[in-house]
Amino acid sequence: MPTISVGRDRLFEALGQTYSQEEFEDLCFKFGIELDDVTTEKAIIRKEKHLEEDSTEDEEVIYKIEVAANRYDLLCLEGLAQALRIFVGIDPIPKYTLRSIRSESMLKMHVKPETSLIRPYVVCAVLRGITFDEARYNSFIDLQDRLHQNICRRRTLVAIGTHDLDTIDGPFTYEALPPSDINFVPLKQVKNFRADELMEFYKSDLKLKKFLHIIENSSVYPVLCDCNRTVLSLPPIINGAHSAITLKTKNVFIECTATDLTKANVVLNTMVTMFSTYCERKFEVEPVEVIYSDGRSYVYPDISLYHMEVPLSYITDIVGVPLEENEVASLLNKMQLHAVKSLSEDKKCTFTVSVPPTRSDILHPCDVAEDVAIAYGYNEIPKRIPASLNPLPLNQFSDLIRSEIAMCGFTEVLTWVLCSYKEDFAMLNRRDDKSTAVIIGNPRSSDFEVVRTSLMPGMLKTIGHNKDHPKPIKIFEVGDIVLLDEMKDVGAANRRQLAALYCGATSGFELIHGLVDRVMEAIGCQFVQSGDNAGYYLERADEPEFLPGRQASIIYKGKRIGAFGIVHPEVLNNFDIPDACSFVELNIESFVQSQVS
Repeated sequence: MPTISVGRDRLFEALGQTYSQEEFEDLCFKFGIELDDVTTEKAIIRKEKHLEEDSTEDEEVIYKIEVAANRYDLLCLEGLAQALRIFVGIDPIPKYTLRSIRSESMLKMHVKPETSLIRPYVVCAVLRGITFDEARYNSFIDLQDRLHQNICRRRTLVAIGTHDLDTIDGPFTYEALPPSDINFVPLKQVKNFRADELMEFYKSDLKLKKFLHIIENSSVYPVLCDCNRTVLSLPPIINGAHSAITLKTKNVFIECTATDLTKANVVLNTMVTMFSTYCERKFEVEPVEVIYSDGRSYVYPDISLYHMEVPLSYITDIVGVPLEENEVASLLNKMQLHAVKSLSEDKKCTFTVSVPPTRSDILHPCDVAEDVAIAYGYNEIPKRIPASLNPLPLNQFSDLIRSEIAMCGFTEVLTWVLCSYKEDFAMLNRRDDKSTAVIIGNPRSSDFEVVRTSLMPGMLKTIGHNKDHPKPIKIFEVGDIVLLDEMKDVGAANRRQLAALYCGATSGFELIHGLVDRVMEAIGCQFVQSGDNAGYYLERADEPEFLPGRQASIIYKGKRIGAFGIVHPEVLNNFDIPDACSFVELNIESFVQSQVS
């Protein structure tokens, strides 16, 4: 959850009212945010430098406020104050408009085809007649930094550039050039740098060095220029010094280059809606036309309202309170959502909810219902027992299996869903066929590279870390694995598995075999002859993680649902286990699906 720091006095001035700390905490709670800390800027510095407190200084009080991660409009004082003023009924919902301008007079951004090699999208807008003071300017810069850290994912998805429009001339171009062809003076510098030289220069910069990897190894770098070939910025690293904004800037040109167009639009909308309040024409934004090399043309920003149909019954069912139509509309208005009620064909009330560009977090009717609950007050919602407490059949069956195996003397363990690539394949003597495992992109640790395709690695690691425990060790786990599945919309599917392991001086194969028979007996599945689909039977298996000739496949109603056997000595050695082990793993979803069907 992001935390923003705002000056208390400036915030109260923007709210038009002074609150005690307790009153403000209560307001935050009602709105769904939290006053996390009350401090001062000098106190923060003293804490960082471990200095003694000096109570004689008259310092500005700083409120640290925790906001929801998807409420990008609350990441600056302007958005926070506006949302709270609407919430308490001081202000109406603002109406954002695009400046009426002829196409031929509109600023143009021409996108070259080479940008598709590195950062294919750009969106732009202009704030005309803006008035900055020091506090507004700092808030403007801070919002960019917070967006970069949040939705922009440290500039990998979106990078924001802001420029003094009066220092540059359109039309503009967005290009991708070899580093040796890009020369400019970067922000806060006086020397002209070539782009590849700039990369070396910023490797010692504490702030910018963490962004260099985004484009450093590319054959071309993204760059924005005006019609005079003046470099505006080298995204996502640094802006040019020539177009730097100052307190005297009156017209701000904002460009967002991105690898994700949806997030670029959200970021641009957040920037322009928050600070259009300081424009000469309040809440008005000047559009910019973005023209691609294939002739496609788009006008940004898109600050039109998004309309959503939400039935009243849907809202009241989720909130759990029988609210009246007018009350729901009033509550939505407090959350910046305008609602118009109408009757559907079956004479039931339905709201047409208008979502403003500041509320990019509203994606589904359940988000609308959540806002109604917040505005109504969570503490005001009566507590009640849910109408149904029935668990999902799979979870209910999993609990019954757990109880049965625990009564057989096995201890339940919980292991990581993620494991290393080596543990999931090589250490189990398995080969990756590239059609099974979900690989994690850019893992932070080599211990968590893939989503497990078996419960076996986690259980063997558990034994390896507890090999000094008195023998025998009997453990089990009921949990999910994940397998690639092209039939699923997300490309992968969870599968509930049961696994049990016996570790002792002898293999314990007969114990694992007996456990399989006991599980099947508890389920009510009888042992049958091979080929009979009325129950289960065993077949010879040839799995690399088990000892050849000492393993078997479990066939249930004609389908292979698992295997058991003596763990191969090489696998035991890979996990540093000196004792013999027997292991079983089977898919328990098969039993639930057969009962449902």
